[in-house]
Amino acid sequence: MSDIAFSGSPRVDAADKVKGAAIFGADRCPKNMLHAALAVSSIVKGRVEAIDVDAARAQKGVRDVLTHETIGELNKVGFLLGGGPAAQSVQPMLSSNIAYRGQPIALVIAETLEAAVEAASLITARYTAEPFTSTIDGPGATVMQQADTPLPQELFGDTIAGDALKAWETAVTKVDATYHSPPQHQNPMELIATVAQWDGNQLTIYEGTQNSSAVRNGVASILGIDPSTVTVVSPYVGGGFGQKNSLQMQTALVAAAARKAGAPVKLVVPRAQLFHDATFRPASVHRVRLGADSDEKVVAALYDVDSQTSRHDLFPADYTDAAARLHGIPNFKGLQRLVQTDVQTPGYMRAPYEHFASFAMESAMDEMAYILKRDPVAFRIAHDTNVDPVTGLPLSSRHLAECLRRGADLFAWSRRTFEPRSMIAENGDLQGLGVAVGCYKAATAAAIARLTLKADGRVLVSVGVHEMGQGVRTALAAVISEILKVPAQAVDAVIGDTRGSPQHLTAGSWGTATAVPAAAAAAQKMLEELRALSAEKGVSGSPAQVLKALGRDELSVDAEHLAPGQPPQMLDALKSGNVAAFGPIYKGFVSFSYIAHFVEVRVEPSTMRVRVPRIVSVADCGRVVSPRTAESQVRGGVVWGIGAALREASEIDTRYGGFLNSDMAEYLIPVNADIGEIEVSFVNEPDPLLNEAGIKGLGEVVMTGVAPAIANAIFHATGKRLRDLPIRLEHLL
Repeated sequence: MSDIAFSGSPRVDAADKVKGAAIFGADRCPKNMLHAALAVSSIVKGRVEAIDVDAARAQKGVRDVLTHETIGELNKVGFLLGGGPAAQSVQPMLSSNIAYRGQPIALVIAETLEAAVEAASLITARYTAEPFTSTIDGPGATVMQQADTPLPQELFGDTIAGDALKAWETAVTKVDATYHSPPQHQNPMELIATVAQWDGNQLTIYEGTQNSSAVRNGVASILGIDPSTVTVVSPYVGGGFGQKNSLQMQTALVAAAARKAGAPVKLVVPRAQLFHDATFRPASVHRVRLGADSDEKVVAALYDVDSQTSRHDLFPADYTDAAARLHGIPNFKGLQRLVQTDVQTPGYMRAPYEHFASFAMESAMDEMAYILKRDPVAFRIAHDTNVDPVTGLPLSSRHLAECLRRGADLFAWSRRTFEPRSMIAENGDLQGLGVAVGCYKAATAAAIARLTLKADGRVLVSVGVHEMGQGVRTALAAVISEILKVPAQAVDAVIGDTRGSPQHLTAGSWGTATAVPAAAAAAQKMLEELRALSAEKGVSGSPAQVLKALGRDELSVDAEHLAPGQPPQMLDALKSGNVAAFGPIYKGFVSFSYIAHFVEVRVEPSTMRVRVPRIVSVADCGRVVSPRTAESQVRGGVVWGIGAALREASEIDTRYGGFLNSDMAEYLIPVNADIGEIEVSFVNEPDPLLNEAGIKGLGEVVMTGVAPAIANAIFHATGKRLRDLPIRLEHLL
């Protein structure tokens, strides 16, 4: 594939999305469908002693009200990171126990949505409440060393390279700073929703998910049925960002309700409930100590993290792994602690660890550059490396220095004066220019692709990946189009559907890097089959013409793809619905994606209002298969980075637990007026080792580094070094 030049063609599904023809989970409305609504716990911890559902049952149009006593026999399934399929190990309505505020205690089934919602509001409960802790600094929070937990240490152990403590103690110049990250929620446009429909003993679930296999296997386990009787259909996901990467709390409840009611049931979880019943980015505290020698090189980094988890699951911290890979610092020690609180289990949220790891590390690096009076760009380039600092293995590719150089040229970094508060805009605003970098693992997963060529020229591809708006359909169409020389619009992708190829979790920026090489291998195999048939039968022409000449309606091929060094047994894991991801440490090398962000801020000197008029972002993600959708990915990540730096925080009232600002009015995110010019560029150098296509991941690395670049620009504008996110007016006044 090294000789293929991909063009920036439009999204193949753009017209369908504009016309409303792209069908999402809650768009399904089967005949005779009933509606469901949840009643939820008003306490944080304890048990339900009694539930009064009489008023709800009396509501006109209500068919049934289910509680833990009446829903029927349900089984418990495990947490995703404990080998199970679920977002957490607590499955609501299995018992009377309450583990977090907002936990569902009853499910109403009604003929209309209005009746279901009204009836749910009439349900009351009597509880026995227990003491709780909802924040990591609250009394009763339990702190444990992650290295002492049952979590797999090969994945989540402490990150250690060299002798960081000794190097720190003998360092000439030091930075010692602590940074705070609030809890945050993904808030995708598509709410979490399930439509469940039975046909005899066959169950079909329509749901926006990043992991249709986990939904199928999880629901089957909870209901005690064979997974082969469950079909999950998820052709499009209206935003996932990690929140939809496993079985949700409502899915099995809706399936059980549909079975009991003898009719299809739809439940759309309201946003206020989503804040309490879906995963979120946990609160965390980060202490970074950097030590530089007499040559002004950072030779030591000590990085300590406290990260929130729930009482019932251990959601691991993995901040130090990425932090150690940002720069060529030879001595690194990362220590991570988990803090158990009474919340639903946190989860993966775009660049789940790397976003704040880059904020902490890149803020500290910027502070060190200023202490040493070094230009922040030149200082970072001076710490570049081609060898993985942790393992000592070579990097498959690293063009971070090129990202910095190109970004500096595009941004006109040379116009920047060094001293804080030294640049004043034409309107009198304080002007600041900042830079920061980010990295994210280049993981890939096992995949099986099936390609079917039709005599009418259509090409059907089925592969284990989900479309969450990132443009994977367009990427698949681009590679198949280039290899088979068919129009991209002639390629149809069947994805997120358990009726097709084995479906793999789409997360961790491995979706495109996994699915595209598998699809490319299938396309190459199809090309070879067609050539062989052409030579044997003496026919020629386009793929469709060859099929017609042979008198065949279609031709199908399968191709399997593994990551470098990945054992073939991982294909069995894929087929059984388990996670089969691999990397970033492969046999003989380590692989990461990188990005550099250059940010201009304007700070109004009396109100200290911050604006971000311009950002330049340059990414090293290997080969860019779909330039248009890749650029869109970067822009989306940058916008989210602006929100994370200046807007987003899930607020907690420690007296009552739960999240206070559980709506889009008070959970602040950027709007169009907050976003200035975003200029995107790619190094576009294929990675020679990761896969034949040379693709590395992009979707998550784009968010890393944005927040520290903004904070560093604010320091340049104001002289104030801010270490807590989000940065608000009160921090600057």
